[in-house]
Amino acid sequence: MSRPVSPLLHDYKPSVARRPAKSKAVQWFAVGLGIPLIGVALITGFNRSDPIPTVSHIPEMTATAAEKPMLPDSANVEELPLPTQTPIIVARSEPQFDKLVLTVGRGDTMEKLFRKNKLDLGQLMEIAKLDEAKQQFRKIRPGDVFEIIHSGGELFRMYSKLDLTSALKIEKQDSSFVAEIVEHPIEIRKRNAYGVIHTSLFESATEAGLSDKVIMNVAGIFAWDIDFVLDIRSGDNYYIQYEEIWQDGEFVTEGEIIAAEFNNNGRSIQAIRFKDDNNKTDYFTPNGDSVRKEFLRNPVDFTRISSNFNPNRRHPILNRIRAHRGVDYAAPRGTPIKASGDGKVIFRGTKSGYGKAVILQHGGNITTLYAHMSAFAAKARIGSRMRQGQTIGYVGATGLATANHLHYEYRVNGVHRNPRTVPLPDAEPIAEKYRDQFLASAKPIIKELEKFKSTQVASIGYSSQ
Repeated sequence: MSRPVSPLLHDYKPSVARRPAKSKAVQWFAVGLGIPLIGVALITGFNRSDPIPTVSHIPEMTATAAEKPMLPDSANVEELPLPTQTPIIVARSEPQFDKLVLTVGRGDTMEKLFRKNKLDLGQLMEIAKLDEAKQQFRKIRPGDVFEIIHSGGELFRMYSKLDLTSALKIEKQDSSFVAEIVEHPIEIRKRNAYGVIHTSLFESATEAGLSDKVIMNVAGIFAWDIDFVLDIRSGDNYYIQYEEIWQDGEFVTEGEIIAAEFNNNGRSIQAIRFKDDNNKTDYFTPNGDSVRKEFLRNPVDFTRISSNFNPNRRHPILNRIRAHRGVDYAAPRGTPIKASGDGKVIFRGTKSGYGKAVILQHGGNITTLYAHMSAFAAKARIGSRMRQGQTIGYVGATGLATANHLHYEYRVNGVHRNPRTVPLPDAEPIAEKYRDQFLASAKPIIKELEKFKSTQVASIGYSSQ
């Protein structure tokens, strides 16, 4: 009896025609697995001297007996080469830093500056908690400068010079900020200079290679004895020893005058610097007398005299003889007017033809008057004490005035005296407690100055031959 034939095939052995497809799948699986391994090897060993891995370096992926493809003996299958691909190396992007310079203006705060420049306020609050930064932020002033390094408003560094020798530095470290006061020591070098006046003090300074700062300091030292507007003569000369300040091997600025000699119209005046225990600087003659007087000859710097003391002068506006009991100094509007001596403000306001005026009461029953001001200095209020050289107001043309100028009067016991010729009382000499110390320190300075003078005289004599 014959067995019925089932329509289902019981032979589950894959046919030869289907085997190559499985073989290709496994090969492409190996290819796909090998490419990432090559990428990893390239990234981790790019800078090494080992050769770039090839297919032979990749460990053989052995399939199990059940997974290993069965190929007929007659199948001629070539090994498929790995496709050539350029590895992609992703570089980590670095933040782009920008430099910002913040200059403090009137009414500015650190918060205002940060808001205006779109800087991170949260970081400012964090920085302000640091002791060093907190102290400086509380006393910022117009003109202070902060250098900021940031990226998109995020701070990385802040730097601000506090003075000539120190600075505030704030840096981000990890997730917080660190502040410190950085010290920059300075080096002080001595310099000597010699100048001859042909036309003006400033032109002679330029010829001698001196800055305006140095020559203004020289003029300030001798301002009590020399009127640099009217007293200067062609051929006047001066010798000075002054300081230069250097930092990190670079010139920064000129320092103070150490000693100076001015030869004017046949008279010679020497001045030597001395600092007392309170670090107060003043200048004295070699024997210890002060070069200062109790009053300045000129209450304004380097101006021309437009009208002298003259009891018989014809008034330019009233057009009649009216005594001119002071000296007029022509100067640009806004030029600072200085107190000629220590004194107390006893009048400030508008005074008939004087316009805006200030009157100071000094010792010895002396008063000085300053008229035609454009404005008063804030500190020059009635009853306030003013120091010699302190600004009390600004040049203008208020009252009976045809142009901007200062009208200056000097009175003794209520009587007008010529401010340019009146004998001025001397300031106090060096304190007795400092006299021996000053005389000892002055000797080597004078010796150095005389030695420099001799070299200049010799060079002048040589050049004239």
